[in-house]
Amino acid sequence: MNNTRFATALHILTLLAASEEEWLNSEWIAASINVNPVVVRRELSLLGEAGLVNTRKGKTGGATLARNSASITLDAIYLVVKNSEVLGKRNVKPNPNCPIGKTINQQLDNLFSTIDDSVIKELKSKTLKNFVSEFH
Repeated sequence: MNNTRFATALHILTLLAASEEEWLNSEWIAASINVNPVVVRRELSLLGEAGLVNTRKGKTGGATLARNSASITLDAIYLVVKNSEVLGKRNVKPNPNCPIGKTINQQLDNLFSTIDDSVIKELKSKTLKNFVSEFH
């Protein structure tokens, strides 16, 4: 996953966990991340669909955690925003006449899956609450 989606989602959830009693609006969250509020709203939508946040629209709208931060593991966040394996994507059309090219994608699939499983296992052992506590 060669993008900032996990970092952005974790940043959003860390802000929400650090402000448990408040509804934070996308503009305020975006200012902390230094991104456009549209980016925040897109991630909040996905996090809401996954049951990690509650959102409400309007003048008093914003977002808050849907669950206690101790019950949210980092792998749950990762799986919401994951759009490729940790090591990236495989080659689309390797040469089928090449002894390496004809099976490279099968070997890459095995490697990528193993590494991705390791990342998920590590993230599963960490909670949002633990991560937030590192800031205090």
